Amino acid sequence: MSLTVSSSPSPFVAAVEPITESDEQIRHALDQAEIPPLLPALAYLTGDLSLLKPELRPDPMLLALPQGGLTAQQQEAARKIALGVLIRYRDDGCRPAPPPSDAKLQQILEFAVGGSEMAAYLPLLEEELAYRGEDRRGPGWTKADLAPDVDFNVVIVGAGMSGILAGHRLKQAGVPFVILDKNGDVGGTWHESVYPGCRVDNPNHNYSYSFAQRHDWPLHYSTQDVLDDYFRQCADEFDVRKSIRFGASVLSATWSDDDSSWTVTYRTQDGAEQSVTASAVISAVGQLNRASWPKIEGIPLFAGEYFHSAEWRHDVDLVGKRVAVIGTGCSAVQFVPEIAGVAGEVLVFQRTPPWLAPTPDYHDAVSPGLTWLFGHLPTYSELNRFAIFWRMGDAAIDSVRVDPEWESDGGSVSAINDFARQMLLEYYNDQFGDRPDLLEKVTPHYPVGAKRIVRDNGIWARTLKRDNVQLITDPLGEINPSGILMADGHQHDVDVIIYGTGYQASNFLTPMRITGRDGLDLHEQWAGDARAYLGVAIPGFPNLFCLYGPNTNIVINGSIIYFSECGVRYILGLVRLLLDNDARALEVRRDVHDRFNEAVDAENKRMAWGWSSVNSWYKNANGRVAQNWPYTLLEYWQRTKQPDPSDFELTR
Repeated sequence: MSLTVSSSPSPFVAAVEPITESDEQIRHALDQAEIPPLLPALAYLTGDLSLLKPELRPDPMLLALPQGGLTAQQQEAARKIALGVLIRYRDDGCRPAPPPSDAKLQQILEFAVGGSEMAAYLPLLEEELAYRGEDRRGPGWTKADLAPDVDFNVVIVGAGMSGILAGHRLKQAGVPFVILDKNGDVGGTWHESVYPGCRVDNPNHNYSYSFAQRHDWPLHYSTQDVLDDYFRQCADEFDVRKSIRFGASVLSATWSDDDSSWTVTYRTQDGAEQSVTASAVISAVGQLNRASWPKIEGIPLFAGEYFHSAEWRHDVDLVGKRVAVIGTGCSAVQFVPEIAGVAGEVLVFQRTPPWLAPTPDYHDAVSPGLTWLFGHLPTYSELNRFAIFWRMGDAAIDSVRVDPEWESDGGSVSAINDFARQMLLEYYNDQFGDRPDLLEKVTPHYPVGAKRIVRDNGIWARTLKRDNVQLITDPLGEINPSGILMADGHQHDVDVIIYGTGYQASNFLTPMRITGRDGLDLHEQWAGDARAYLGVAIPGFPNLFCLYGPNTNIVINGSIIYFSECGVRYILGLVRLLLDNDARALEVRRDVHDRFNEAVDAENKRMAWGWSSVNSWYKNANGRVAQNWPYTLLEYWQRTKQPDPSDFELTR
C-alpha cells in the first residue's frame, strides 16, 4: 500500500509541484504548518523513519487540541527538522524515495496519531485517503458485463451529497438512473440552509468525497456557499446533472408485487403529478432537511414576522428590530452572532445549553503557507486528512462510552468522559469567568457527547456579552400576538421570532408515502420508530435502499460523507447481487434485521447519548436513539464492504 505523489482521482487536485522556493520561503510556510502529520509526511517522502522522533509524537489524549496538544517547543523542533529535509529534497531535484512497505507505513500512521494500533485500518485508509491515486470505492463492475439484456433502472430521491454520490456510482456501473429533487439545483441541505453564518462543523479536508478531495479549501470549516459550490462542481464533473429532474417533489413510492417494480409519483413545480417506474429506489433525502417546529402554543398567533432558521427569510429586515431566537443548538450558535450586529436587541431563549468545543480556527481561512505545503509536500495533505479522520473518528468514541463501574453524578459516564468534561469546563471558565451570571446559564450538566457538541472560537461568549443580547433560560409559556409569554407570566414583546429548533431528524423518508410488499405502509410499520438493516434495507420493502438512514448518524466521530460512501458501495453490491442472480427482488430477512437492531439498541444504551436523559434530536418520540451509530467507523466499513447474500431473500 502506498500514497500517490503523481496523480489523483480527484478533479480538484493538481499534481504535486516541485519545490523551487528559497530557504526563507520554505521556513515561512512551515511556520503555518499542521504539525502532527508533518514528520510522518517527511518520513514517507524520504523513507527515513528516524525522523519520527519519539519526543515529538503527539499525546493520543490531546489529539483534539490545536496542533495535537504539542508544545511550542515540540512544534518548533518539528519545523526545524522539516526545514532541513525540504531543503535537501529541493536541492536533490525533488525525487521522493520509493513507497514504504506496509509495515513502515503502519509505523508512520501510528506516529501521526500518537501510537494507536493501525494494522486493522490499513485497507480502510487505502480507500479513504486515495493512497494509490485510484477511486478504490468504485463498483469495479458494469451491468453490461453482468446482465446486458436485463432491464434494470433506479430512481434516486434527493440530489444532495448522497444522491450525487449514488448517481455517480450507478453511472460508473452503467446502471440507468434518474434523480428526483424538489429544489432547483443540487446540494441538498447545503443548497437549502442559507441562514447567516451557516458552515460545516467538520474540517473540510475531511468533509469531502474520498475520490474528490481538495487540497485548496479556502477555509478550515467551509461556509454554506463554498460547500454548495463544491457539490455543484461534483455533479458537473461526474456528469450526473443531466439525469436529475429538478422541481420534483416526491409524493409516494409504491411497490408492485406483480411486476417487481416501484412506481414513484412526484409533483412538478407547476403542480402536475407525474410518475416514473424503476426496478429499485434509493432514498437520499437525509436526516437534517425538514424544519422541526417546537411544541409551543400560539405560534401562528404572533402578529409580527416569524420563521424557522432552516427556512430563512432574507426578506425580513432585522435592522434595529427586537428579535427573539428560540433555541441554542448548532444553527443558533452560528446565526445569532450574525444578527446581533444588526438587530436592535436579541433575546435568546435557551432550554438546554450545548457543550462548546474550542475551535480557534473555526472561522479562519487556510493560510497560504499551509496551502503551499499541501501542494508541494507529497502525501502531506493525505496524512493531514488521516489525522483529522482519526482524531474525529475512532479515537474519540471511547470518550463517550459508558463505564458501568464509574460513579457518576449525571455529568459524565467514565473517567475519560469526565476528563473531557473538565477540559471543556476550563474553556467555559476562560470564556465566561468574568460573567458569573452567564457562566451558570451556559454550563451543561449532562455528559459530553449526550447532545450534539457545538464548535466555538469564542464568538458565542462575545455575542452573549453584548449589551443588546440577553440570554433567557426561564421556561416558555406560549406565543401571543405581541411576543412570548413566559410560564411565570412575564411578557417579552418582540418584532420578529426566529425558531432555531433543529430538524425532524427521526421522521425518516417523510413526507413521502412508501408502500411495500402486500400493500404494507412503511410509516405504519415504523410507527414513529424507524429501523433498517445497516441503515439501508427494510424488511417488507424489496429493492428499497436508504442512505443516511436510521442509526447511521455519527455524533463526534467523523464525516457523514464517509458513511454515505460506505452505504452507496453496499447498495451497489446489492444491485450486483440482483443482477448476478437474475433476480427480480431482494429483501433483507426479518430475523437479520431484528438481530441487528437489538444489538444497536443495546450498544446505544452504553453510550452517553443513550445513557443520559437529556433531551436531544438523537432520540425519537419513543425515547429510542434512532439516529446514531454506536460502533466504530471501521466496523461500518467492514460490514458494508460487500453484502452477505445469506442476509437477504431473493426472488428469481
